[in-house]
Amino acid sequence: MEDLKDRKWKVLESIYLFRKPWCTVRSECVELPNGNWIPEYFVYEYPNWVNTIAITKDKKFVFVRQYRHGLGMTSFELCAGVCEKEDASPLVSAQRELLEETGFGGGRWSEYMVISVNPSTHTNLTYCYLATDVEPVTSQHLEETEDLTVHLLSSEEVVELLKTDQIKQALHAAALWKYVAENRLI
Repeated sequence: MEDLKDRKWKVLESIYLFRKPWCTVRSECVELPNGNWIPEYFVYEYPNWVNTIAITKDKKFVFVRQYRHGLGMTSFELCAGVCEKEDASPLVSAQRELLEETGFGGGRWSEYMVISVNPSTHTNLTYCYLATDVEPVTSQHLEETEDLTVHLLSSEEVVELLKTDQIKQALHAAALWKYVAENRLI
């Protein structure tokens, strides 16, 4: 195996270019371990995110469908959101998001995986949860900026969405492909 020592870059200068609640960008001048410099390396600061593979007692997957302006398309996604400062943990954030966006709750929860959207430029992590035996407990409580519908899908429908490249959110697809492989759904 190759050298495993820490190859951390040295930050020579760090300047915030933009600070907003949903987008904070800084430019850094960094020195690499080999002595080379990168005069402008851009880092995006985001709060941590959560997503949940939620499965009902009758083995239906709880999905949302919503328009995503960046791609200009409407697609299926897992329930997901941001870890709010007032949430005690990522698990609390995931449970809150599932309840708000879908009205589903309860069940058995476990941390499934922790991944990064892009560790080269993003500072946050995404905590993926598996929630089984969830059930409807309330109506949706959407924020003013949310417009989504709830869909209960069979495992066959989820696999078909994955196979036909219809789940565009990479963090959701990664967690779902892992689940599909581990549970031999293909």
